[in-house]
Amino acid sequence: MSVNYPREDSVKQSEIFRENAEHCAQLAESASNEPTYRRYKRMEAAWRALAHEQDWLDGEIAPTRRLNGVTLHTNAL
Repeated sequence: MSVNYPREDSVKQSEIFRENAEHCAQLAESASNEPTYRRYKRMEAAWRALAHEQDWLDGEIAPTRRLNGVTLHTNAL
């Protein structure tokens, strides 16, 4: 069974993830309490992390490495 994403051909997957993150940010701003606000902010961060990973998988950005707590692009090593 395959899942069809309606805008798959016209929009990059990472952009869809960023739209989801933005939606979570908007929901967080309208949250009625602190736990709900924090939940939506965590979801926003997760969608943004997925977008970043998808950009890497698609070859849009260079992979990174951490050395002593500092993020380095692999082409800098």
